[in-house]
Amino acid sequence: MSDGVAKDSAEGSSRSSGNHQQQPQPAPLSRYESQKRRDWNTFGQYLKNQRPPVPLSQCNCNHVLDFLRYLDQFGKTKVHLHGCVFFGEPDPPAPCTCPLRQAWGSLDALIGRLRAAYEEHGGSPETNPFGNGAIRVYLREVRECQAKARGIPYKKKKKRKHQIKPNNVDEEAKSSSKQLPS
Repeated sequence: MSDGVAKDSAEGSSRSSGNHQQQPQPAPLSRYESQKRRDWNTFGQYLKNQRPPVPLSQCNCNHVLDFLRYLDQFGKTKVHLHGCVFFGEPDPPAPCTCPLRQAWGSLDALIGRLRAAYEEHGGSPETNPFGNGAIRVYLREVRECQAKARGIPYKKKKKRKHQIKPNNVDEEAKSSSKQLPS
């Protein structure tokens, strides 16, 4: 009888693998979606590791700010301190003992992904701790501090307005009038 059981289980496994091939595979996640999931899981783990653990429903902007400061220890961007001889130099000629930090752009992108993930996991936009004004202020301060320390001015890109010059309008009118029958 054991041969019959082995035969049935072998047939069952071949049948289930056959069914598996017929079911459509979910599309692989984009790089952004994968990163967002990884960031969300990392933040969730950070909250669980707090003493006492913080449930997501009680998470606020202070927890987010603490998380961003915690991440600095894993940063790769040299941020010169005020007393450093290389403070304000974009390309220092020698190494120094200034700390490595998370780059502003990385933190900004992280907050964007976590903000989206929070709402995808059922949080309301009104209570989203990642969209709190204190987070925007912190990011602005980090950006300005890093720009000064590294000697790299940050200039906000201005939105370009699409303008048609009067000369172009006349030329377009002339070319369109040539095409129209009189």
